[in-house]
Amino acid sequence: MDATLELLKELTETAGPSGFEAPVRSVLRRHLEGLGKVSVDRLGSLIVRKDGSATTPKVMIAGHMDEIGFVVTSITDEGFLRFQTIGGWWEQVMLAHRVTVLTSQGEIPGVIGSKPPHILPPDERKKVVEKKDMYIDIGAANRQDAEKMGVRPGDPVVPYGPFTVMRNEKYLLAKAWDDRVGCAVVVEVLRRLQGEPHPNTVYGVATVQEEVGLRGAQTSAFGIAPDVAFAVDVCIAGDTPGVRAEEAQSKLGKGPAIVLYDASMIPHRGLRDLVIRTAQEEQIPFQYDSLAGGGTDAGRIHMVHQGVPSVVLGIPARYIHSHYGIIHRDDFEATVRLLLAVIRRLSEETVSKLEA
Repeated sequence: MDATLELLKELTETAGPSGFEAPVRSVLRRHLEGLGKVSVDRLGSLIVRKDGSATTPKVMIAGHMDEIGFVVTSITDEGFLRFQTIGGWWEQVMLAHRVTVLTSQGEIPGVIGSKPPHILPPDERKKVVEKKDMYIDIGAANRQDAEKMGVRPGDPVVPYGPFTVMRNEKYLLAKAWDDRVGCAVVVEVLRRLQGEPHPNTVYGVATVQEEVGLRGAQTSAFGIAPDVAFAVDVCIAGDTPGVRAEEAQSKLGKGPAIVLYDASMIPHRGLRDLVIRTAQEEQIPFQYDSLAGGGTDAGRIHMVHQGVPSVVLGIPARYIHSHYGIIHRDDFEATVRLLLAVIRRLSEETVSKLEA
């Protein structure tokens, strides 16, 4: 397994739902030490400043550390865990999947359960089980047994999803691509900038709490006050059965998607056009996408201070917001190449001429 796959494996297998990102931050800090000046803001976002040949413009590249997950809200007398979802979950992908409960005494395996369909009336069997009717089974005999294991209300829970290189080695299966792949892009961009001149200062940022309101993006961008920004996130791959082109345009292996619209932001026209021209000139594959619902960190970044020209680069992913997703390695590489090419062009003169 090469260095890139090792990085992706470590990041995706590390547990870190919104509000509990410390283990992911620790992994990223280890990979980013020596690539720039590292700091952490008071909400927990990790910021790495890579100086170039000029202090301005300040270029922010953000991926978010947090993944969707759960938090324990109570323990029943029988030893089952009631929980609250963290981030956007769809009930149909939750049931009967393995999870990991993160306690002060270590990790505990569990499975999400509900009332068995065999004892439900026929009309109820056809209905989707609601989150409120699910629980987590950790194999505890009773409440006291669960507490002896170290479980307490407030403990975070994450999906269990080992990183797997599929038979076609370009396809990578794991949990938490949303958005550990964006964090990996930040690491790789900063690695490749070492010893390379660039006419700006680059800030690589791994934000917290994106899945619950884009919160870390707001605090980190406020502290940086960037002149331009890029959010690197996943987008919905539209190359699976039943998905129409007008519902999701991007496809695995065709390059990053330039997001033309989402519910949180319309990209800055001048910066968007610069990214498109750069991709064309460098012959880097790219595609377009839009998302009527949802948003990314750029939704908060672009409104900081007097406004920040911003663009979202989406890496196509199948089955986001579930226990497993699939991405294509070529899309990761193309995203890194595109960002590096754009950074080389982002001089103070170029940024001053960007038209909204």
